[in-house]
Parts: sequence; structure tokens; C-alpha cells
Amino acid sequence: MRAPGRLVSLKQPIFEIVTIGNEILIGKILNTNAHWLAKKITSFGGSVSRIIVVGDDVGNIVSVINDALGRRPDFVITIGGLGPTFDDKTLEAISKAFGKPLELNKQAYKLVKEKYLGYYETGLLKKFKLTPSRLKMAKLPAGAKPLYNPVGTAPGVLLEHKGTILISLPGVPKEMQSIFENHVATLVKRHTKNLFPCEESLRITGIVESEIAPLIDVVMRENPHVYIKSHPKAAEPTPLIELHFTATSDSEVLSKSRVKKAIESISGKIIKKGGAVELLPA
Repeated sequence: MRAPGRLVSLKQPIFEIVTIGNEILIGKILNTNAHWLAKKITSFGGSVSRIIVVGDDVGNIVSVINDALGRRPDFVITIGGLGPTFDDKTLEAISKAFGKPLELNKQAYKLVKEKYLGYYETGLLKKFKLTPSRLKMAKLPAGAKPLYNPVGTAPGVLLEHKGTILISLPGVPKEMQSIFENHVATLVKRHTKNLFPCEESLRITGIVESEIAPLIDVVMRENPHVYIKSHPKAAEPTPLIELHFTATSDSEVLSKSRVKKAIESISGKIIKKGGAVELLPA
């Protein structure tokens, strides 16, 4: 159940996440990358407005990227499709979406070359050769900046377009996380400076969600800067619910006080109706 409206005291940078890969659409793997990335962005004070999954099809990826750019978010972050195989089509799609040709990027070429030379020197490769498949990872849309990948081979990519920053990250989780932590986190924090998010959760027992719903409406009207999300942990007849509270402002103290006020308000109302409330550890 989702309570209406989400208000914060300051404009938060808007992010859209595009995860690319047939393996997600067919249910082979969980989209843990988007989950991890959304949690990171939110912890920095950003707002994720969309998470989209698209398959390994250039036309579909172009369409999704163009749609995202049309909404003019502050960031579009793509995950996956940067590797050497035939189904790694993200850079081709970005090239078409931005109208910028793919070209051998000198810095990306150096990064890819050093990686494969290192693999050769450590015995992972029997001979050193930059094949077309390997060079593919160094061909970026014109004007793009490569982001060093300390874990794997394919660099990340950064490209700006009409006020939107597009960042492309590899789909291997450790690679994605490493590039984000080393290169993207600082950039995100610059856009979310002076924003302080606060999150808390309550565990509710002894009362069903349909009875809590009107209480959430009341508390959110009384606390317009706090967003309350209800997460039922069992079917309606079994009363086990988690309430998640979030607030973001230009003051850490203010964000915490707003969440605290909302928690105290709804806790009192739930207890009056016979429910039990437990504050969960952060």
C-alpha cells in the first residue's frame, strides 16, 4: 500500500536507472544491481524516479534512453552491456541515442590495453593481442569519458547531454560497485550536497494493513515532508507489517526530527487500535 504524495523541503536530484540484459527479463538472475544502486543513491539524498529493465536489443535500448532523456532527469545510469560479446550493445545504443559516432577513445584504449597486457604478464593469457572484441570496449561515443574499472576490463562511461549526466556501468556486480564507489559517488554527492536523508522502520503486529491505511493518510497530511511506505510481510489476515519512513532536508537534525514526529504520531494511533509497534534497527 502506498500513501499519496512525496514531498521534501529541497529539490532532490532525479535519477533513472536502466538495467540492460535478457538474463533479467527471462528470470535467470535477480536485478540486484539496481537494488544496490538505488539504495546508494537514496542514501546520498538523491531520488530514483524509475528503474527500467530492457533486453539486449539496440532499438529498444535507444528507445528507453531517449525516453529517459526526454524527461530530463539529472542522471541516467545504465547497467550492463559494456563487454566484448555480441550481446553487449549498450555503447552502440548510446551512440545512436545521442547522435554521436563510436570512435576509439585514446584513454579507454590505454585502459583496455593495460588490462590485457597485465593478464598476459600474469599468465592468464598465453599471448597478448588486442582483438576486435577487446577493442570494442575502447570504442566510446564521441565526447565520452572512460571510467577506470579496477576489478574487470570494460571501462565505465560518462557522457553529458543537455543537462543530463549519463553514466554507463558494467553488469558484473563487483565491477559496477567498484566503478561507482571510485568514480561516480563523488559526482553524485556534489549534486546532493547539503541534503540529509533519514530513514527509519517500524514493525507492526496485531493490526491488519487495511486498518493502518487511513492512519498513514492522516499522519502524512500532518507531516507533509515525510513519506511513509507500508510493506506487508504476510497476507492480510496475518497482521505483520513494516512501515518505512523517509525524509530529506537541508538539515540532518530536521530530517531526523520530522521522521521521529511521524513515527510517534502513527505509533500512538496504532497502539490505540490494539496494535504493537517495534522500532527496527537501522
